[in-house]
Amino acid sequence: MPASSESPAKPSIAQRKKSRTLLVQALYQWQISDYPVNAIEAQYRADNTGKIDWDYFHEIFTGVTSSAETLDEHFSSLLDRDLSQLNPIELAILRIGTFELTNRIDIPYRVVINEAIELAKKFGATDSHKYVNGVLDKLAQQSRKVEIKAGA
Repeated sequence: MPASSESPAKPSIAQRKKSRTLLVQALYQWQISDYPVNAIEAQYRADNTGKIDWDYFHEIFTGVTSSAETLDEHFSSLLDRDLSQLNPIELAILRIGTFELTNRIDIPYRVVINEAIELAKKFGATDSHKYVNGVLDKLAQQSRKVEIKAGA
């Protein structure tokens, strides 16, 4: 049976990538300024046009900002330094990746890690993508055991 014309279209990979790019920037702003979450989201919606998965942006942005301490607890033991020593970009990317690994099992762990690596290459310091990869890979080993064991 063909899909109903009323059902929402599945966001494209490009729309999701654009959302993740904006998420890093929005989380960076939130971490640095402690500006209200709803005001930051409204600013990003007003300033960015084109095809963006806004539902995903909203879910991840509000999820990360409302549970940042819990997310940090998931990966802080996997760090080689104190959480306060992470630069804000690495922290934002690790929070996005951790949220996806722990709350969005519909996104394969390899996709979560790969997207985080790409964001770190784009926004982070020279080798931050290697650091982000290492931390999220260890976290995936803990949080996605069944998926990894299944070879997915």
